Amino acid sequence: MSDYKLFESEYKFMELIWTHAPINSTELVKLCTEELGWKKSTTYTVLRKLCERGITKNVDAMVTYIVPREEIQRQESKAFLDKTFNGSLPLFLASFLKKETLSKQELKELKRIIDESTNEAED
Repeated sequence: MSDYKLFESEYKFMELIWTHAPINSTELVKLCTEELGWKKSTTYTVLRKLCERGITKNVDAMVTYIVPREEIQRQESKAFLDKTFNGSLPLFLASFLKKETLSKQELKELKRIIDESTNEAED
């Protein structure tokens, strides 16, 4: 499995691609100017680097992603847990919940996610 660590600016760039893909590279430059304040050269430099890393592709001036948002989020979340909580999700949740109050809807959603994970683990 590849490591798709993104810098914050690359993540913001990818958000635009994930939202608008497939997108013409000229339109992407325009969007990056409006949303990120980037120059054309910056957009093309970041795009080239992400293409080289296998995260995006640019074929005939049409840009799309290769790596979906969920995969990047999964890797970023795991890296955060590993770095900050020694890989422990329960430790993270305990720390988070000391200062945060979850709504009934959030609790219901967490329970659903845990139940689904439990069912998958049992299969």
